[in-house]
Amino acid sequence: MKIAIVHDLLTQMGGAERVVEVLHEMYPDAPIYTLAVNRERLSEALKQTDIRTTWVQKIPGIETNFKKLLPLYPLALRQLSLEGFDAVISSSFAFVKGIRVPKETFHFCYCYTPMRFAWDFENYIQREPYPKPVKSVLRQYVKYLRYWDERTSDRVDRYVSISSVVYNRIRTYYGRESEVIYPPVHTSRFTPSRQIDHYYLLVSRLVSYKRIDLAVEAFNRLGLPLYIVGDGPDRVRLEGLAKNNVQFLGRLSDEEVGALMSRCRAFLFPGEEDFGITPLEANAAGRPVLAYRAGGALDTIIPYKNGLFFAEQQPESVIEAVEQLERLAWDTGTIVAHAKKYDTAVFKNRFNRSLLESYEQHKSGTGSRETISMK
Repeated sequence: MKIAIVHDLLTQMGGAERVVEVLHEMYPDAPIYTLAVNRERLSEALKQTDIRTTWVQKIPGIETNFKKLLPLYPLALRQLSLEGFDAVISSSFAFVKGIRVPKETFHFCYCYTPMRFAWDFENYIQREPYPKPVKSVLRQYVKYLRYWDERTSDRVDRYVSISSVVYNRIRTYYGRESEVIYPPVHTSRFTPSRQIDHYYLLVSRLVSYKRIDLAVEAFNRLGLPLYIVGDGPDRVRLEGLAKNNVQFLGRLSDEEVGALMSRCRAFLFPGEEDFGITPLEANAAGRPVLAYRAGGALDTIIPYKNGLFFAEQQPESVIEAVEQLERLAWDTGTIVAHAKKYDTAVFKNRFNRSLLESYEQHKSGTGSRETISMK
């Protein structure tokens, strides 16, 4: 079977791009199509791969201004020619599930979420520093974007969602069924430590919707040490909020992050994410997680086994969860065993089996697009 992989943008190395890295391991002969790429920011495994881009690649500053170019992406997708492939795997968090493939080609979509910018615009935009007139214009554009996203949803033959919350969104927005296959977690990269320090840890891109400000405000009051790993446009604002017990460490290597995870008192996950790989990485290092009770964390956090929830995105709620965690004992072996259920090997097995089975059904004509009533 001749396969192509399509991903929205390869301009950073986040969770979705790590999935692409695993897909490349599984299907090494498959070229990777994307709107634009920044090879310097990719992992070593992806830097030398056959990556094919669109005319968006030629726009100066695409690596840092990709949000401002949103209206161009549906147009740029038309340039991607996917002739000659038996199957196309779209790794989609925004636009690429809407690619056109030849009639005889099987389109298998691994969906991180229907695009948040379109379907959850008010929550997405409320903490972005855009002037009111710009937000008003964007609201009008979002109406078209939702229409485009819904209309192109039937270009997919088979949807796979990354979590229960994404499964529900696909059902609601597209009227389609999907199979849930959790993203891969490289649990073998992490080793529990015998030494546990008293700092708490947060690893994230520093952007407003991640709600890192909640952790900063809570630890300002608690006075406990908090280490924040990562960088992003919200860093200056967050550093202005933080007291001396909150330290910003910037970007670190995977090895340095793994060492910090293995020795932290607990890992913080204050935002609402579609899945959330970093909490399971912390679990693989043997440490519990404090997470907001929403999104993908509902699939992965079992209270008192591998972490705790806090119920509201308020500093008081975070403080209450920290104080509860401090009173509990945690079993490292139980936490690590839980993380291994999401290991890369588990993902590869489930994903490949689903792809092959649904492709064979497509070829034989026995498969059908699972739709639900939108009434």
